[in-house]
Amino acid sequence: MAVAAGALALTALAVPAAQADDVSGDTKISNVVVNGGKPVVVGATAAKNVTVTFTATDDSGIDWAQVILFHGPNVDKADSGAVANSKDGTAKCTKVDATTSKCTSTFTLEPRYNLINKVAGTWKVWAVAAAKDGDYLQKDNVKSFSVQRLSKLTTSAKPKPVKKGKTVTVSGKLSRANWESGKYSGYSGQAVKLQFRKKGTTTYKTLKTVKTNSTGALKTTVKSTADGYYRFSFAGTSNTPAVNAPGDLVRVTK
Repeated sequence: MAVAAGALALTALAVPAAQADDVSGDTKISNVVVNGGKPVVVGATAAKNVTVTFTATDDSGIDWAQVILFHGPNVDKADSGAVANSKDGTAKCTKVDATTSKCTSTFTLEPRYNLINKVAGTWKVWAVAAAKDGDYLQKDNVKSFSVQRLSKLTTSAKPKPVKKGKTVTVSGKLSRANWESGKYSGYSGQAVKLQFRKKGTTTYKTLKTVKTNSTGALKTTVKSTADGYYRFSFAGTSNTPAVNAPGDLVRVTK
């Protein structure tokens, strides 16, 4: 239902045929930036507003411009997407000089509407700019960007305190936003680093790599050496951002 809603939003918009790039004249689109150049990370329930900025140029000046966000091979075959929040879906373009305009559009990505789990990953920006002399440029993908499911990671180290040289058991869980259930689900089969920072220092060092089980849980053991903080660290994937768990302090006694 969420994907259908996104697809309907795209097909309902009156835009030129979008199967391939098309250009007439000297119109150009450049400097496309999505979300300030950062991945778009969305939690389990809250909607996320995403701003896209770009430059449009033509020797006669820019009449109007529009961008659409979508997931899929092209905008016609998108399985989800978003049209700008403006009343007519076009960008707000501000004239810089006789040939150049700076344009901005804001979009909303929302779990269970235009976000379901399978559309996490690479999204694209479809764009069109129309000039005052009738020239235009249409591009199926002027920019690719990442839409990710927010990740969470925990660490618990026991016992506290522990005698020097004895075993410390470190457990935790890696989870990420489930856009369909509105909750956080365990992320299975992922390599996660166990790291240690000696008390009084600022740098974590990796002790070993552990894989999450079928529920996203982590559990491993190490020998205690000194007072310090244990944490798990996940490097991230294309559809899930990197995350470090807060360090858990374990004091060592003789």
